[in-house]
Amino acid sequence: MPEFGLRISDFDVDLQRDFFVILGPCVIESRDHTFFMARELKRIASEQQVQFIFKASFDKANRTSIKSFRGPGMDEGLKILADVRKELGVPVLSDIHDIEQARAAGEVLDVLQIPAFLSRQTDLIVAAARTGKIVNVKKGQFLAPWEMKNVVEKIGEAGGGRCILTERGASFGYNNLVVDFRSFPIMRSFGVPVVFDVTHSLQLPGGQGQSSGGQPQYIPHFARAGVAAGVDGLFMEVHDNPAKALSDGPNALDLSLLPGLLRQLTAIRSVLTAT
Repeated sequence: MPEFGLRISDFDVDLQRDFFVILGPCVIESRDHTFFMARELKRIASEQQVQFIFKASFDKANRTSIKSFRGPGMDEGLKILADVRKELGVPVLSDIHDIEQARAAGEVLDVLQIPAFLSRQTDLIVAAARTGKIVNVKKGQFLAPWEMKNVVEKIGEAGGGRCILTERGASFGYNNLVVDFRSFPIMRSFGVPVVFDVTHSLQLPGGQGQSSGGQPQYIPHFARAGVAAGVDGLFMEVHDNPAKALSDGPNALDLSLLPGLLRQLTAIRSVLTAT
């Protein structure tokens, strides 16, 4: 695989070589909750010796209903994430939704994430790439995996190259998604790390009328299958009380289940690396 400079030097994390996990709540619910989750996730990942990036969105622009909770906004959200990064010593990731957010986000975040519904927005991708930070682009539910090569090329043409591609399922009729596991080797053939977004792949978009549903009971099955298929990293939204989560609770992993699942995943990974 070509070198794309995917080291986060401040934390000695090399996404080009190390298996890693992107974990956190869907949205920043409060400063206290964000710090609690980041602290617990860091502890669990450290115990399992897994490289960890903390994620939480400062704004969830893509919501089913106009009444849905979106988060604290960019200014307050980035301040919280900056403090998490500094005080807890973990790399941080969040979404951006328009080109005006790229520069400010790039001053704080280690990884800028492009949401799946915006994965064809050239100006947004270019703006993210020009920050010099790692850009994680989620594959649109409407895209074939081979189409993501165009995204990699856009980032390269913008002078970037620090790129991750994330699979999060494809639309399968109404309110349902399906994962084509062929997408992992296809997208890895572009020379960039590939992440499997387990929890969003189990989302039922708009399935509850004014919010999305989910099938969290299948998270362990998908996660184990993804690691066995050879992905470079996993993305999972985790919450200490999914039933009370302010966004995407129906498809989040309960925090209490994470240690056991990570033990299984690292065991599967060790088998792959030993062969």
